[in-house]
Amino acid sequence: QLQLVESGGGLVQPGGSLRLSCAPSRFSLDIYAMGWFRQVPGKEREAVACISRTDGTTYYAPSVKGRFTISRDNAKNTVYLQMNSLKPEDTAVYYCGAAPSRTDSWYARYEYEYDSWGQGTQVTVSS
Repeated sequence: QLQLVESGGGLVQPGGSLRLSCAPSRFSLDIYAMGWFRQVPGKEREAVACISRTDGTTYYAPSVKGRFTISRDNAKNTVYLQMNSLKPEDTAVYYCGAAPSRTDSWYARYEYEYDSWGQGTQVTVSS
């Protein structure tokens, strides 16, 4: 399992932007499919965006499609989540996850496919 560290959360007004980053404390990410999930109290963790290990195949939840962008820089060993046009309903703790990858174009959409998680970073969208 990897130790993942997220950063970039905070408080932002509706319509604003944030960029989250995720990097492992050790090891390389380039053999893992990566994903961002979020969770609010009383609800299950949900997939927000996922990306394959090398060819950039992505998945987005319908609620964020067109507003969020997941990307990775394997040379910098970092995965990003650019969040634009933020809404109050985007408020949650955001988690970065790593899934042992099967192919270059495979992404992991479901929580059970991930074996490593970060500690989470709070994103609050409020005026």
